[in-house]
Amino acid sequence: MFKKWIALLVVMCLMTTIIGCAKTDGDNKEEGSSNVVTDGDKNKGSDSDDEKKPEEPVTIEYMTFSASPDHIEDLEEMIAAFETAHPTIKVEYDAVGWNDYFTKLQTAMAGDNAPDTFELNYETFVTYASKGVLKDLSPYLKDVDTSVYDQTALDAFKYEGTQYGLVESFSNVVFFYNKDLFDQAGVAYPTKDWTWEDELEAAKTLTNEKEGIWGTYSPIQFWEFYKTIEQNGGKVFDDNGNVVINSPENVETLQWMIDKIDQHKVTPSDAQMSGQKSEDLFMAGKIAMMRTGIWMFGMFADAPFAWDITLEPGNTQKAHHFFSNGVAVSNKSKHADAAFKWISFLTSSKEATEIRVNASWELPAVSDKAVLYTYLEKEPPASREIVFEALETLVVPPVIEQWNELTDAVGKELEAAKYGTKSPQEALDAAKAAIEKIIK
Repeated sequence: MFKKWIALLVVMCLMTTIIGCAKTDGDNKEEGSSNVVTDGDKNKGSDSDDEKKPEEPVTIEYMTFSASPDHIEDLEEMIAAFETAHPTIKVEYDAVGWNDYFTKLQTAMAGDNAPDTFELNYETFVTYASKGVLKDLSPYLKDVDTSVYDQTALDAFKYEGTQYGLVESFSNVVFFYNKDLFDQAGVAYPTKDWTWEDELEAAKTLTNEKEGIWGTYSPIQFWEFYKTIEQNGGKVFDDNGNVVINSPENVETLQWMIDKIDQHKVTPSDAQMSGQKSEDLFMAGKIAMMRTGIWMFGMFADAPFAWDITLEPGNTQKAHHFFSNGVAVSNKSKHADAAFKWISFLTSSKEATEIRVNASWELPAVSDKAVLYTYLEKEPPASREIVFEALETLVVPPVIEQWNELTDAVGKELEAAKYGTKSPQEALDAAKAAIEKIIK
């Protein structure tokens, strides 16, 4: 287990390196603390006359994607705890699904109607920070015990040395499988050393067209693609920053992803899914294996069958997603002080971290390792330690300021290949040209 914690620290350091942040030392506070403590909290009643005046009631807005749709009640529980601790501050939330979240956030900002606080994932943080729409949190952090956070995770939400966000959580994607379907088909459970070929052979046996059961599932979109090409030795950019998305390894990878649908027929097409979500099909016992995030533990806990997780199969090597979310304050918020109190509570308080862990809602990026050990003890899945083993082969996305443009451009070409209007080679050649145009 010690080795896995070392791996986790390496993960966070890699995040900091990619963003180009300068690491700063946290305050030397009591080890194991899980609450942000300000000087004001430690010296109540001894500051200026202004601070003794009753606070005016305020309402702040919070916009989130990670709470929707499975963690609304958990978020409401966090808000209730916060409002109890801060009776003059009311939090109104807007939980928006991932597919619509950033469109709605950008529209709000363009209309000068941004929420006071909002969630940003690691990939899009740089884009927002570079546009000057986030409030500099440095003045607030002078009076805050930042040792409650994993320091390198906190530093990942810096831009050009300035703290524009607080780290909220991290998560990854692993390989889920329905044990009952494996037992019924007489197939041995996946192991950590499985390859793509092992997955395919098992999927062929597990697929039951008559019963509407599919052997395996992973989406064909940019988020899945940039990770999957790493499992075959590929990248989007090489070490010198050159665009290599159309490399032979990447073309082979895209062909393999498509072949599972068209040639081997072990993965459902969009038409065959009929608008149903992959997680709903898994819950209904219609998908035997799938790649998805650990944030699904809560939903799958109620599955009417036995299931577990393992490392994702690879081709030439292993590779796993690594995601991190943070929260920021709008540079135009009229209640920035109250907003900062909310995001501090949300990201590091004992109440919020316990709710998050108990709900299997990703993992809080706090320094108190006891919190994460508690996470490991929960079931299902029985093999929860896989979450940390996957960190040893993490893949972070190719973050650039034009992140949204990049994902849109590549996603368009991947879709063309999926629907057969372009070959994988043609699609990735076009993606290369599009990326080069974006970053000029």
